[in-house]
Amino acid sequence: MANDFTPVAGTHVFRAVHDQPVIVMATNIRVFPGIGKGVMRAAKEMDAAIIFEIAKSESDLTGGYTGMTPAQYAENCKAAASEIKHDIWVLHADHITIKKGDKAELDEVRKLVASQIENGFTSFAIDASHLFDFKGGDLRQEMAMNINCTTEIARFIKDKMGDRPFGLEVEVGEIGKKDEHGRVLTKPEEAVVFIQALQENDIDPDVIAIANGSVHGNNYDEKGNIVEQVSIDLQQTRAVAKALRAKGWRVRIAQHGITGTPRDLIATKFPKGDILKGNVATFYQNMVYDLLKVYNPSLYQDIYDWTIKKYADKSKGKPLGEIFGKNVKTAAKQFYKELNGQNEQFVKACEALSYAETMIWLRSFDNVGTAAKVRSYLKGAKGKK
Repeated sequence: MANDFTPVAGTHVFRAVHDQPVIVMATNIRVFPGIGKGVMRAAKEMDAAIIFEIAKSESDLTGGYTGMTPAQYAENCKAAASEIKHDIWVLHADHITIKKGDKAELDEVRKLVASQIENGFTSFAIDASHLFDFKGGDLRQEMAMNINCTTEIARFIKDKMGDRPFGLEVEVGEIGKKDEHGRVLTKPEEAVVFIQALQENDIDPDVIAIANGSVHGNNYDEKGNIVEQVSIDLQQTRAVAKALRAKGWRVRIAQHGITGTPRDLIATKFPKGDILKGNVATFYQNMVYDLLKVYNPSLYQDIYDWTIKKYADKSKGKPLGEIFGKNVKTAAKQFYKELNGQNEQFVKACEALSYAETMIWLRSFDNVGTAAKVRSYLKGAKGKK
């Protein structure tokens, strides 16, 4: 195992804690100063394996909506790990989305993935869940494009990574999708057919993202106030995991959209081990802007005004709080220099608060001590060579 605090392969982390009652925390850091270091410090303090991830929409070859390219995000994460000296962490490409599945889009995805690999990413999430044919004759036909595109990009990753191990996440249900009856939930048979098809194509995922009632970002009431999220269907989640386990597969569930879920509910009710990866992203974005209100209210007002002006016409009928909360993520790029140039007091506050909050998240996930399990796994794997 390297001693330079570079990221470990996602599959090693998932295999090391497989079927143990833990959820490995993953987080997308959209504004990095202070936050990334605080999260990494909490992981080291609690000897927890942790996943630093960033989605295609957040970070692409032009900077996505955060202003960070894969190279910049990787550099930030590696610098935090090196400074904190935490050895068990994963650099994960979250939501490599494919919405059309045509040659042009797949070519662009390959370019992005190639850059991610070049910059040391060790885990990848292929998300072609949007490609669902509701007119298909059976499940296999309905998911054919998802299966084909996921297979094609997974094979590309395999080829580019060579003999280096990596983590793989796939997605069968579009997160937060609604129909006339409410949020669409992934059925156990959908997950089984999807994974069966990938297995036949020699693709063996570590985790699968499903639609189970969560949404990305914050949840809002009719007045635009942020409210708790209690919509994750744990019974359906258990049913999907049970169906996958019954087939003898090691793939488990990646839970997206955890921000807003009460942490006592996670600590006492979540099916840990069925859910093996848990994503917390918008929570840390909220933290940055809440602190900015105190440390630099004029910049906060500029960001608020810019966001409302840009998105109000596209969100008619929505309260201002919701318009701001759902769209302020794009301000990270527009105000990149300002957000990354704040004074030392602000950065220290970000680090201190993210450190404390991450300790609570890690405890609620029962993620404490998982780094030791990964080290043990890596030693065993090395000994078998």
